[in-house]
Amino acid sequence: MNPAAMLIAAALDLIVGDPRRLPHPVRWMGSLIAWLEEMLYPAKRSARAEFVRGMILCCCVVCATVAAAALFLTLCRRLSPVVAMAGEVIVGFYCLSARSLVHEATIVRKHLEAGDVPEARAALSMIVGRDTACLEEKDIVRATIETVAENITDGIVSPLLYLAVGGPLAAVAFKAVSTMDSMIGYKDDRYRRFGTFAARLDDALNFIPARISGFALIPLAAFVCRLDWKNAVRIVARDRLKHESPNAAHGEAALAGALSIRLGGGAWYEGEWCGRPYLGDDRRAVEVRDIGRAGRIALVTACVTVILACAAAAGIRR
Repeated sequence: MNPAAMLIAAALDLIVGDPRRLPHPVRWMGSLIAWLEEMLYPAKRSARAEFVRGMILCCCVVCATVAAAALFLTLCRRLSPVVAMAGEVIVGFYCLSARSLVHEATIVRKHLEAGDVPEARAALSMIVGRDTACLEEKDIVRATIETVAENITDGIVSPLLYLAVGGPLAAVAFKAVSTMDSMIGYKDDRYRRFGTFAARLDDALNFIPARISGFALIPLAAFVCRLDWKNAVRIVARDRLKHESPNAAHGEAALAGALSIRLGGGAWYEGEWCGRPYLGDDRRAVEVRDIGRAGRIALVTACVTVILACAAAAGIRR
């Protein structure tokens, strides 16, 4: 991808964030996934049928979104070089979500600072899959920090890496897979087999970015933010595999170490308790201000990743 286009796209994401009043390709992806799920989910359930049809859904979504993006970029290139660059900026912009991630976390923080726990629960429910109705303040803080940590990889590092290495179409393909994972990549009765292919593909695409985030980018951001970057490295080295996902614990462990707090420990999902190990050391109690600290780490990580990704893209173009 053109490094200048990537830089502009990232700057727009950090300044503007998710333009909710404008059409968003991720919402279109979500509508396509829901429609295909209704069409393909087998009436007579069997392990093989569910897995195969879930794989077909995944392939259809990726092919459709990449084809649409390719058509858009081709039309832009035929108009003029300036329009071609603008097209790359638009596609790159819609693949990133650093500002919206921090914004949603900030909404939760502001409700907690105002003492409005019910509103904080409601705001948290918009960005996590767990049950939030009975969470106490400390649990809301932990859940918010955990989703920030996980989305540092999903919404910042991975898209920028694919933009740099594979260009806009690679980033669009990643975004499609990530969206599918968030919609059907669950281990409940309905999606345990139907969403397996999408979940495993998402794991594969995030494998390298998660490790770059945990071992390098988040500790570097912690250093810039004057937090405990050494502890971040120590905790991610120790706790990175304490999760059923091969990737999720890398970011969470690094952020837990940087903040000198403990994350994880499980949560309720649709009335069912899902336990998992703790990440980090319980050096101190979590506090509302930790959400702001996590947000600053996310933004610094985004800035550092943009610089590195642009440098990588320039090197590839040469």
